[in-house]
Amino acid sequence: MKTLWILSLTFFCCSCGGGGISDSYMEANGKTKVLSTTAMIDDLVGTIGGEEIDHVSLIQGNIDPHSYELVKGDGEKITRADVVFFNGLGLEHGASLKNQFEKHPNAIPLGNRVYAEKRDSFILVDGQIDPHIWMDIALFSELIDPIVQALERANPECSALFRERGGQLKEKMVAKDRELVRLMRSLPSEKRFLVTSHDAFHYFTRKYLAEPGELDWERRLIAPEGLAPDGQMGIMDIKEVTDFLFENKVEVVFPESNINRDALKKIVSICREKGLDVTIAEIPLYGDTMGGEGAGAESHMEMIEHNVQTLIRNLK
Repeated sequence: MKTLWILSLTFFCCSCGGGGISDSYMEANGKTKVLSTTAMIDDLVGTIGGEEIDHVSLIQGNIDPHSYELVKGDGEKITRADVVFFNGLGLEHGASLKNQFEKHPNAIPLGNRVYAEKRDSFILVDGQIDPHIWMDIALFSELIDPIVQALERANPECSALFRERGGQLKEKMVAKDRELVRLMRSLPSEKRFLVTSHDAFHYFTRKYLAEPGELDWERRLIAPEGLAPDGQMGIMDIKEVTDFLFENKVEVVFPESNINRDALKKIVSICREKGLDVTIAEIPLYGDTMGGEGAGAESHMEMIEHNVQTLIRNLK
């Protein structure tokens, strides 16, 4: 019985995210090697590829993917990969990473592939495509088809398996998406306003916070920092957020798991000085990452459900 438990635990650890299977990934065992930049993409890849591939996430834990630069060992992971999946849409803009993608013969920008076919589904922020497409489960499920196609090319004998798993995964994601929309809309419309650390929640807001068909859904969220949390935050940014809190009577702001809380603390302090009792939620949201080891979401869908449940608990 103890042996079975250990084997089960080993399988569980190996199937949740990239880190647990990195040793297998580096072995010359004949399996297709698949590298994904983010844990969210790696989750889809692992579900579709199953035991027929070795897969790993390049950017692990609570590390910001926007400005990620290669560290020791990353070059070998990329070189060893038969297929490299990255989000694209300007997310991974670190110079060393972009250079590796350009040199790899089979590096696939999944977001760009979907954008080419479904432009109307994407959001522009100050003229720039918002890359945070994983924040809308149904939209993120559109990455499944190009993943399946790439795995089929790399491992044709498993094509039927990949297609079957991809279809099943898409059904689960669409069902989860509908469930979370219903759950979030159980909260009164006047409560569905969101302040986070940086601008990662546009797709989330449009899908889960807005009313059906709401054209000015962007009025429901604001953040002191832009699409990439590595810019310079100014006095006007803070003023816009504090004004938003007062206008919409919002009393809770939400930190993100991979971003420090200094900006939010400053905003809370200003609001309290002016008479609005604002607090910082104790449990952070997942924005650019699925959280750190031992304290993060174990799947992309769990990541989004965590955000929905955390918002409902705090905003109601």
